Amino acid sequence: MIGQIVVGILVILGAGLVALAGLGILRLPDPLTRASAVSKAAALGLLLIIVAAIIDDWSVRSVIVLVLVLIAHLVTTPLSGLALAHASYRSGTARSPVTTVDEPSEQGRV
Repeated sequence: MIGQIVVGILVILGAGLVALAGLGILRLPDPLTRASAVSKAAALGLLLIIVAAIIDDWSVRSVIVLVLVLIAHLVTTPLSGLALAHASYRSGTARSPVTTVDEPSEQGRV
């Protein structure tokens, strides 16, 4: 009973974070902030959902598969967000009127 409540709460929190990441894509002003918000919120949201799945099903095979998926997701999501933001910055599409500080160009690392 308690385990099902914990699983439900984790799934709701995870789904809320994934929905927040989707809202970030729509509302944030430039590709740099979008990539940052989406990679962080989606990574944490899916982490909570996978932990809920692990709590719900304790079979050895399920735990191994879910832990491997979790590790792969936590490694690739932030790196892909960084790669997309870097590509956006280098292509010039990342310029937004609200972004006032441009540290890479000030340091000559463009």
